[in-house]
Amino acid sequence: MPTHVYDPDEIRRTYQWRWWQLWGRTWQILTALGGFWWGLQWDRWRQQEEANLPRRSQQLRQLLTDLGPTFIKVGQALSTRPDLVRKDFLEELTKLQDQLPGFPTAQAQAKIERELGRPLQAIFSEISPEPVAAASLGQVYKARLRSNGEWVAVKVQRPDLLEKLSLDLYLIRCWAGWFAPWLPLNLGNSLTQVVDEFGVKLFEEIDYLNEGENCERFAAYFHGDPNVCVPRIYWDYSTKEVLTLEWIDGIKLTNTEEIRAAGLDIQNLVRIGVVSALKQLLEYGFFHADPHPGNLFAMRDGRLAYIDFGMMDQLSEDNKEGLIDALVHLVDRDYHSLVQDFIKLGFLIPDIEVEPLIPALEVVLSDVLTQEVRNFNFKTATDQFSDLMYRYPFQIPANFGLIIRSLVTLEGVALSLYPPFQIVAVAYPYVAKRLLVDESPRIRQRLLQVIIKDGTIRWQRLENLLRIAQLEGDLDFLPTAQMGLSYLMSPESAAVRRQLILALTANDELHLEGLGRVWQVISAQLQPQRVWEKMVKELPPLLARPFAGLLP
Repeated sequence: MPTHVYDPDEIRRTYQWRWWQLWGRTWQILTALGGFWWGLQWDRWRQQEEANLPRRSQQLRQLLTDLGPTFIKVGQALSTRPDLVRKDFLEELTKLQDQLPGFPTAQAQAKIERELGRPLQAIFSEISPEPVAAASLGQVYKARLRSNGEWVAVKVQRPDLLEKLSLDLYLIRCWAGWFAPWLPLNLGNSLTQVVDEFGVKLFEEIDYLNEGENCERFAAYFHGDPNVCVPRIYWDYSTKEVLTLEWIDGIKLTNTEEIRAAGLDIQNLVRIGVVSALKQLLEYGFFHADPHPGNLFAMRDGRLAYIDFGMMDQLSEDNKEGLIDALVHLVDRDYHSLVQDFIKLGFLIPDIEVEPLIPALEVVLSDVLTQEVRNFNFKTATDQFSDLMYRYPFQIPANFGLIIRSLVTLEGVALSLYPPFQIVAVAYPYVAKRLLVDESPRIRQRLLQVIIKDGTIRWQRLENLLRIAQLEGDLDFLPTAQMGLSYLMSPESAAVRRQLILALTANDELHLEGLGRVWQVISAQLQPQRVWEKMVKELPPLLARPFAGLLP
């Protein structure tokens, strides 16, 4: 019997001789997919392919839903792969919902008792008679713990889910090995490896103990954050197939009327969602990959609550810095370097011929860059880029596919709450602030790439960066300036000092006009009184006491 850890060899040993199960499920899958394929061919023969694409894309979404949990997850994964799926179908797959009818409560209660080893009445003083939410992998009940009277959410996995997923993955893996040589796919790995990567993530998602650990790790990153709420896990009442966690008494983000009635600031909720997502990606490297409206709640105190931590992923330090590299080169319109960034991040194979790609890349990205920040739309930009990815040998690493899905989903939630919202209007100030205040030497090098080019300091760009970073609201230029001066005086920045001196004295002239404009931006925060206060507050208590009376 398969375990909660994905092992293709163990799954093969379990199912390879169960011919009745294999043929029955194969017939069910091939009948559904075959009917869809014949529909596409019929459209082509009648030259109605383009006219019927909207109907066929809806048909594909419903077909995957009917085939059950594995294929719903396959469809969701494909919705992040513009390199594999044409845009017409891609847009429909992004709507794929995993909401399914719940399974009988009697089965759910029996599983809770079996997993926790106690009668239901011994654990809960109350439990909802029907699930309060149902999805492809499980369903949730609201209950009150008998031990302390606290309200909790009890998440119960669907019956025989592990066996159903294992059977489907075994069949898909077999078909991947047989048909991959004839498929014109650009995956970066073999199709079998792609199926195995998918299986690993899917099995992690159905291991509720793993989800509980993800939740606690996520909570640790946001500990002390006044804007984000994460539920507590009750480990005494949790197993691999039952998860008990703190009940979140919030308002679903789809219920805008109730959010307004509660007096909550919708624009601030959107800002919290975007900034917390950027923190996950660029600071913590550990992110919630499924922030759809059912997993985000507005708390009545103004916080944003996250739930459902089954689908999480992480970025390495190299990938986080690679993203910043790509952003710097994109802003500089340095498309040659941007292609190299794509290769390092795994979007392109190392031996690709880059020259034919650069003009196409420039055409697509120049359209994005010429848009004003307030008019930028992440979904539109993704659609524009998806056409390029479908025509050229791009590939999307698995975790970057999840990032794309996460950002597109988050933007969709934000637009439903506040239609004028533009994700870059919030994201750009945050990224600007990160470039200015991050203490990593490698990030400092990225900042220098932004403001110095060909031996010239681009004062206008630095001024814009400072003004944009101020939009974050809590940027204090004093510690930033102190950190910058400390870095410039350090031994490892000798080359940087030379570069700055050469830029300030280019062509045997002293260039201070730009420096004056930058000083105007920051001088309001660097007043002598503030500097004095900062110095006194950082003195040891004994030395600071004589100066205390001089402070306001």
